[in-house]
Amino acid sequence: MTRGRKGRSRARRGIAPVWALVLTGILAPGATLANPAPVQTGFASLPASLPASTHPVRAGGSAVPTQAWLAFCQRLPGECALDETEPTVITLDSETWAEIVAVNARVNRDILPVTDQDHWGELDRWDYPDDGMGDCEDIQLLKRRQLVESGLPRRALRMTVVIDEEGAGHAVMMVRTDRGDFILDNKRDAVLPWSQTGYTYVKREGAEGKAWVSLTDRAGPMLTANK
Repeated sequence: MTRGRKGRSRARRGIAPVWALVLTGILAPGATLANPAPVQTGFASLPASLPASTHPVRAGGSAVPTQAWLAFCQRLPGECALDETEPTVITLDSETWAEIVAVNARVNRDILPVTDQDHWGELDRWDYPDDGMGDCEDIQLLKRRQLVESGLPRRALRMTVVIDEEGAGHAVMMVRTDRGDFILDNKRDAVLPWSQTGYTYVKREGAEGKAWVSLTDRAGPMLTANK
């Protein structure tokens, strides 16, 4: 699904006055642009408040993956391999939470949403948006890859199929933690607990085998991204 984030115009801005830079923390009090005092800047240097603990989503029996996921795994089997030595949940600390939030926002900003039909000439295809374009599942796959590269276990990063607020199929990524299950989504930068997204959860990648896991009694959509 390609709904959600629109392209943003990036206006060029002049240099802010010194008082504004001090208020925003870019300069320390008493510093000048010619002789700035060393201060830590950027989101990575700020303490990230951990989200409140919530209950995890309830999983049921096995579910059949989408055909597009199976085709993705055939093309890139290493991306679907299951390492049973990895933990199934992440122990969430401030640094890890900040990384999860940053990756979600950064990929949402960097990837232009387009439909599979316009991008690949196919109704439903899961792949990496390495050309800067992709739909919901492509965007989530890139987030997963970046989080794995940062050291998080892929076994705790589960691709998930939901039915969105318009009744259409949509793909998100569920991050399983010791504080609950959180959702990375291309429709919003906020990383929310699964129960606060308004979605109906259908199925997700399994953590114990190749079969996916059912999350609802409702029949799943035929396609993940059908618009």
